[in-house]
Amino acid sequence: MAILEVKDLYKNFGRTEVLKGINFSMEKGEIIAVLGSSGSGKTTLLRCINFLETATSGQIFVDGECIFDAADKRKISAAEMRRRQLNFGLVFQSFNLFPQYNVLENVTLAPKLLAKEREDFKQRKRELFAEIDENARELLGRVGLSDKLESYPCELSGGQQQRVSISRALALDPKILFFDEPTSALDPELTNEILKVIKDLAQKHMTMVIVTHEIEFAKNVADRIIFMNEGKVLEDGTPEEVIDNPKNERTRAFLSKML
Repeated sequence: MAILEVKDLYKNFGRTEVLKGINFSMEKGEIIAVLGSSGSGKTTLLRCINFLETATSGQIFVDGECIFDAADKRKISAAEMRRRQLNFGLVFQSFNLFPQYNVLENVTLAPKLLAKEREDFKQRKRELFAEIDENARELLGRVGLSDKLESYPCELSGGQQQRVSISRALALDPKILFFDEPTSALDPELTNEILKVIKDLAQKHMTMVIVTHEIEFAKNVADRIIFMNEGKVLEDGTPEEVIDNPKNERTRAFLSKML
C-alpha cells in the first residue's frame, strides 16, 4: 500500500488554474524530487498536501486513509485537522523560525504544545517535557548544532537556520518530510551543508518529497523524479528516465537550461 497517494488534485486561485489534475503515489522510504520552472505549481502542490492551502478538487490518502476529499464539505474539527497535518513535516525555503525563541525552543515548541492536549499531561508534564527536550537535542546533534542550543536565529548562518528548520520538522516524527527548495536562499557553500543533511536522511530511509533546482543532487538522491509544467505532471520516472532520457520536449528544454 502506498504511504501517500494524490488523486486528481486541482487548485484554482480565482480564475487562475495552478494545479490541473495532479496524480502520483509513493511508497514508504521512497524519495521523490520535484522539478520544474518557477510558476509550474510545485510549491502550491506541497502547500495543498500539507493543508496550508485547500485544493479546489481531488483527494489525498495516507496509508490508505482519505485525509482530504474536496467533495466532502463536512466541517473538520481543529483536533482532527492537527491529526491529519501531523502526517507531514514541511521545511520552508525561508526557514520560518521564531526569532524570539532560541534553537532548542524552536524545535520543542510544537511538540510541547501537542503534549498539553494529552489526558495525562498534568500528571506527566515534567517527564513529557524532558523527553521532548532530549529528542530535540538528539536531532540537533545529528545536524551538527549541539553547540547552538541557546543561540537565537539572528546569531546563526543561513545553513544553520535551515538545519534547525529540518530538526523542527523531524521533532514531530512525520511520516513524510517535504522540502520546498531548501537551498534556494543559501549561497553555494551553505547549500552543501543542507544537501548533506538530506543525504543523511535518505540513508536512514526517510520518506521525502523534495522540490529543488539542484538537478545533480536530485539525480543522486531521488528514487523518482517528477517534472511539472504549468500545473501538470509531464514526466514521472527514475532519474535515468527523466533526467538522462526525457521524453517530453518541455522537460528537455528545462534541463538544457539548468544543466
